[in-house]
Amino acid sequence: MTFPADLFPDTARVGADGHLSIGGCDLVALAGEYGTPLYVYDAATVLARAGAYREALAAAYPARATICYAGKAYLAPWLLRLLAPEGLGLDVVSGGELHVALRAGFPARRIYFHGNNKSEAELRQAVASGVGRIVVDNMDEVRLLWRVAIEAGVSQPVLLRIAPGVDVHTHAHLATGAPDTKFGVAIDTGWAEALVRAIVDAPAPRRPEARLELRGFHVHIGSQVRELAPYRAAVDRLFAFAADMRERAGFVMRELSPGGGYPVRYVPEDPDVRPVDMVRDVAATAIAAARKHGFELPELTIEPGRSIVAPAAVALYRVGSVKRGARTYVAVDGGMADNMRPATYGAAYTAVLADRANEAAGDFEGSAPGSDRFAIAGKYCETGDVLVQDVRLPPPRVGDLVAIPVSGAYQLAMASNYNMALRPAVVVVADGAARLVRRRETYDDLLAADVG
Repeated sequence: MTFPADLFPDTARVGADGHLSIGGCDLVALAGEYGTPLYVYDAATVLARAGAYREALAAAYPARATICYAGKAYLAPWLLRLLAPEGLGLDVVSGGELHVALRAGFPARRIYFHGNNKSEAELRQAVASGVGRIVVDNMDEVRLLWRVAIEAGVSQPVLLRIAPGVDVHTHAHLATGAPDTKFGVAIDTGWAEALVRAIVDAPAPRRPEARLELRGFHVHIGSQVRELAPYRAAVDRLFAFAADMRERAGFVMRELSPGGGYPVRYVPEDPDVRPVDMVRDVAATAIAAARKHGFELPELTIEPGRSIVAPAAVALYRVGSVKRGARTYVAVDGGMADNMRPATYGAAYTAVLADRANEAAGDFEGSAPGSDRFAIAGKYCETGDVLVQDVRLPPPRVGDLVAIPVSGAYQLAMASNYNMALRPAVVVVADGAARLVRRRETYDDLLAADVG
C-alpha cells in the first residue's frame, strides 16, 4: 500500500528516515514524549476545513448564513478557542457541552442547543447563559421551556426540529430524518403544526417581553450522507411546510437549518467526496425553494462537525505483539475504549507504520503470499475490539508505531474507561510546535468520582 496522503491531515509528510510528521512535528518523537495511545490534531487542517465551509456558503448564499460547528463530534476548550475567531457558531447537545463552551469563552449568542430530551436544569442553564437558539424537539419541551422563559423574564429564540420523512443510505444508527426516528416531530402526523401553533398562539404572559420566539425550522437527516437527493428533498419539504404554516397559522419562517451530516473518507476505497460542493448545492436548493414558495431568503445555518475535525487528527498506538494464525493480529495499546466506532458501527479504518511510513508492504520472509495483510487489534476484552480488519503493511514489529488517520471525530467524544482503561492524551500541532491540551488520565482519575 502506498502512503494514503489524502486521508491524513493537510500537513502530513514522510521524512527520509521514514518517520511520519504532522504540523512539522515528528510523530515518533511525540509518542516518545507523551506516550501512547496519543491523539494528534493538526490546527491547520481544522482551520482549512472550517474556512472552506464558511467561504463556500458565503459565495453560494446571498443572505445571512452561518457555519455552526457540531460539537458532539469532538469538543474541547482548545478547539473552541481556535474556531471562535473564525466566526463559526456552535451546536451543543447537553448541559455538559454547553458548560465546556462557556468555560472556553465561546460567545453564547452563537450557540445552538439541540437535543431530544433536555432536562429542566439544562434549559434553565441555556436560558440563563443567553444561548442564541434552542432547538425544540417535542410538545413537552415546548411547555417546559415556555415556563422557564416566563420565569426568567426573557424572550428565547427557538427553532422547531422537523422529522421530514426522508430516508438516507447510511448506517441505521446514523439515520435521523426517516419516518421512524426519535428526533423531531413529523409533518404528516399533524404534530409539527401543533407545535407551531403551541408556540405562536401561547397565551400572553404578564411580562410581554417573556416568551418563546419561533424563528424557523431545523432538520438533520443523518450522518455520512453522500447523496444530494435527501438534502434537496428535506429542504423542499421544510419550505412547503413553512408555506403551509404561513397560510394556516400566520407564521413566517425567518430561519432554516438543513443540519449537517456531510461525509468524510476513512479508507482509500471510499468514494471521493467534496462536502463544500454539497453545501453549495444545499444553498442553491434553499434559494430555489424560497423563490418557489414566495419567501424572502431565510437565515441559513449549516452544521458540519465530523467533516471539519475527523480529517485533522491521527491516533497513534504502540505495537505490543504480532500473532500469526488464521490472520495475523497486530495488537496495540489502545482499541475500543478510545475508538468504539468499529465495534459499534462496523466503521472501517486504514493504518500506516508511523516509524516506517516509507517502506512498502511486504510478506514475512518465507511465508505464504498474502501475508502482508494484517488486522490491527485492540487490547480490550471483546472479540469485536479490532480497529482495522484488513490492511497491507510492512511486517510490523513489537515497538512499531501504528498511525490511524481520520481519527478526529466521535472517537474521543465517545471514549470510555472500559476495562478501567485510561483515556489518552491529546496534542495539538502547528508550525513545528506541539502543545499538550489534554493529559493522559491516571489510575487515581478512575476513582475520582467514587465516594463509597
